[in-house]
Amino acid sequence: MLLLASSSPRRQELLRNARILHTIHPADIPEIRNVGEAPAQFAQRMARDKARAVYSALRPSPGTFVLGADTVVVVDDDVFGKPADEQDASRMLRRLSGRTHVVITGICLCGVRTGQSEVFEEVKSESTRVVILPLSDDEINDYVATGEPLDKAGAYAIQGLASRWIPRIEGDYFNVVGLPVASVCRLLREHGGV
Repeated sequence: MLLLASSSPRRQELLRNARILHTIHPADIPEIRNVGEAPAQFAQRMARDKARAVYSALRPSPGTFVLGADTVVVVDDDVFGKPADEQDASRMLRRLSGRTHVVITGICLCGVRTGQSEVFEEVKSESTRVVILPLSDDEINDYVATGEPLDKAGAYAIQGLASRWIPRIEGDYFNVVGLPVASVCRLLREHGGV
């Protein structure tokens, strides 16, 4: 069994589509980047902290693992999480317009393997390069008005309306949606969770 330390509907859907049984136990922790912290390190730390928070709170039995995940969008070494409001979403989209950026998802799997007593913790990240076409102010304003960007890292959903502006990616598509499913499956297999 897998405990997902996230309330993200997209992560839940990706796990369901991959037929990975899971339950939802969101971690409520502050998501603040440390000064000088590299974007991948930040995403990995957030994933680890989320997984640890849920593991500590629930202390699941051996063979039940906790998965933490955190997705960030990086442009010019600036890290974009979820926008604070519509104005912030517009700002992010203007920065991404006509550029290539990187989406990084940190993942952490922790728990106790069946038949063992020690807690393991494995942290990884996946990076995907995303190209966004140039966007007009009207396109940005109309998109933000839909509400779709407001709960997405980088203020866009590759699987939603923003798909019309993304001609190319390099890497794992599902990573951009919010969870590198193949990497998660690989971790689960390695630790006896699938």
